[in-house]
Amino acid sequence: MPPADGDSMTSIKRFPGSVAGRSSAVAYDGLVFTVATADTYELDMRKQAAEALANLDTQLALAGTDKSRLLSCTVYITDMALKPQMNEVWDQWVDMANPPQRACIGAALEDGDLIEIVAVASTKE
Repeated sequence: MPPADGDSMTSIKRFPGSVAGRSSAVAYDGLVFTVATADTYELDMRKQAAEALANLDTQLALAGTDKSRLLSCTVYITDMALKPQMNEVWDQWVDMANPPQRACIGAALEDGDLIEIVAVASTKE
């Protein structure tokens, strides 16, 4: 039985991820939900942060939006002592005229990842 508001699963757009069972982004009702990590596992927060943010730009573009439409970002990093390095790269990347709400959390991540960014953006409508 379809939901009472007439919505259906077809209105959800999923963008394939690099791993089976995961989407790189999901768009629904004017919002885009996505996640980004670095492509390489260099033990350098600045490099991984720059790569993750470049990948976030790519994910947002594929979903029809960009960083100026970010609403919220949660940044997970493996070592909070590296937060100043991450902030340095973030501040160069972020649209200062349209900054999202952002939280930074220390977390254990998969082998080699120093940073993972979970983001929500509005679509361009």
